[in-house]
Amino acid sequence: MENVGAIIKEWWASFNELLQTPLFEFGASKVDLGLIFYLVVSIAILIILSKWLMRFVVGKVLKNTHVEKGMLQSVATLVRFGILVVGFVIIFQTAGIDLSALSIVAGALGVGIGFGLQNITNNFISGLIILFERPIKVGDRIEVGNINGDVMSINARATTIITNDNISVIVPNSEFISGTVINWSHSDRNVRFLFPVGVSYKEDPEKVKKILLDVAEKNEHVLKTPPPVVLFDEFGDSSLNFYLGVWTSTHIEKPRFLKSELYFEIFKKFAEQGVEIPFPQRDLHIKTSPVTVEQIQSKLN
Repeated sequence: MENVGAIIKEWWASFNELLQTPLFEFGASKVDLGLIFYLVVSIAILIILSKWLMRFVVGKVLKNTHVEKGMLQSVATLVRFGILVVGFVIIFQTAGIDLSALSIVAGALGVGIGFGLQNITNNFISGLIILFERPIKVGDRIEVGNINGDVMSINARATTIITNDNISVIVPNSEFISGTVINWSHSDRNVRFLFPVGVSYKEDPEKVKKILLDVAEKNEHVLKTPPPVVLFDEFGDSSLNFYLGVWTSTHIEKPRFLKSELYFEIFKKFAEQGVEIPFPQRDLHIKTSPVTVEQIQSKLN
C-alpha cells in the first residue's frame, strides 16, 4: 500500500508539474495547461448556468406575471447576455489574466470585423435592436421576404420562424431591420381577411349580402366584434363582385382554411336558395358575306 501511495503521489506531482508548465505569455500573464483547463471548464459551466437561469427566469420568476410571451423571451435573453458578460470578466480575473492584454485581441477582432465579420456584427446589433424596440416578438405572425410564419425564438444572430408546413426557417436579424417586415399581430392577433364572391347579374344584391353575413356569423372562427361586413365591389364582365370581410384571431397563420370553410358553406347556401354563380361568358358573332362562283374561280386562277 505504501508503494501504491508513493506511486500515486509521484504521478500527481508529475501531472501537476505538467499542468504548470508555461506554454506562452499573454500580456503579463503566463498561460499553462492548468489555466487552459480552468478556462474551458469554467466557460462551459457559465454557458450551461446562463441557459438554466434564462429558463428559470421565464418558467418560474416571470411565469405568473402579466408580461406577454414575447417580452418574457426578450427579458430572458438580456439576462443571459448579462450573465455571460459578467461571468467572463470574473473568470478571467480569477484566472489571473491581465485584462489589459485583451486590447490586443480587440484590435485583432476589429481587423477581423473589417474583413469578414461585418454580417455577424450586423446581425448581433440588429438582434439587440429587436429585443429593445420589439418590432417583432415571439408568437407574432410575420412576413419577411417570401417567408410567412410564426416567430418561435429571437437569438443573438438570427430569428427562427416556423411556417405552416412546420419548417423552421432561420432568418438573420439584419433582415428585420433593413428590410420590409409585415407583422400581422404587432398590436393584437385580430386580423381581417377579404374573400371575393361573385354572383350572376340576375341576383338581388341584398339577398346575397344576407346570405354571406349569415354564413360568416355562424362560423366559430369568425369574430363577432368587429362584425363581418359585405362590400359590393364592382360590376364585373360576367358577375356582380362582392367581398366578404371577416375578422379572426385563430386563423392568422391559415387563412386558406378559413376561406375554404366559408366557401363550402356559401356554395351550400347558394344552391339551397337558387343563387347562381356565373362563369365567364363571351358572345362570338360571325359575319358572313355571299361569294359567287366567278369570284372563287378568279382567285383560283
